[in-house]
Amino acid sequence: QVQLVESGGGLVQAGGSLSLSCAASGTTFSIYTVGWYRQAPGKQRELVATITSGGSTNYADSVKGRFTISRDNAKNTVFLQMNSLKPEDTAVYFCHADTVYRGYWGQGTQVTVSS
Repeated sequence: QVQLVESGGGLVQAGGSLSLSCAASGTTFSIYTVGWYRQAPGKQRELVATITSGGSTNYADSVKGRFTISRDNAKNTVFLQMNSLKPEDTAVYFCHADTVYRGYWGQGTQVTVSS
């Protein structure tokens, strides 16, 4: 079992920055890829960024150059640094971990960007 807890969401003005954290506990040795996803009201959940256990990253086109995903393996934590935020970035942000057994989701954290 893996438990994921997101933190760091909040309200920010357009152009501002936020940093999200996803702390994993449990059988963390089984995690190989961690991703951040987001879901805006009335829309489907979409991929924001992923990072593999080896550190390879992947980003949605809409956030490239503005968001950075990173991980601290010693602390079992993945971060999402979000800069130059736009109102369209407003959503609930979820952390997801792929393991050799199954995937796990966190409970989500709200990010609201005001114009």
